[in-house]
Amino acid sequence: MVELKKRLHDAQNGLDYALVGDYYLPDLVFDESADPIGRWGRMHGRYLKENHPVRYNAMLLSGKLNSYLAQINEQAQKQLELIIQQMQQTEVITEDLKAANQIEWVQRMNSIQERAEEIVRSDFIYK
Repeated sequence: MVELKKRLHDAQNGLDYALVGDYYLPDLVFDESADPIGRWGRMHGRYLKENHPVRYNAMLLSGKLNSYLAQINEQAQKQLELIIQQMQQTEVITEDLKAANQIEWVQRMNSIQERAEEIVRSDFIYK
C-alpha cells in the first residue's frame, strides 16, 4: 500500500491541500486580522454566492473575498451617508424642523433613509 503525503501544493491554482482520511481537502485559513464585513458586504456576498457562484468561489479560494466585501461595505456606507446628507439639504430637513415637529422630521428622515438605501443597493450590492 502506498503512503500518501500529509500535505500537497498545487502550483496551477496556488492552493495547499491537507490529507483528511483518504481525501485531499483545500487547506483554507480564515484571516482573523481582516476588516469586519458589515451589512452591505454581507448583502453583496450573498448576491455573489447566489448569482455569480464562479466569481464568488474564485475569490473565496484565492483569499480575496473578505477584503473585497469589506471594501464594498466601506464604499457603500460612505455613499449612503453622502446621499442622506444631500437629500436632507435638498429637502430642507434641519434641526429646526426636528425641534418644531419631531413626528414630521422622523417621517421625512425615514423616507430619505429608505430611498438612499435603495440607491446604494442598486449601485453597490446588485451589480
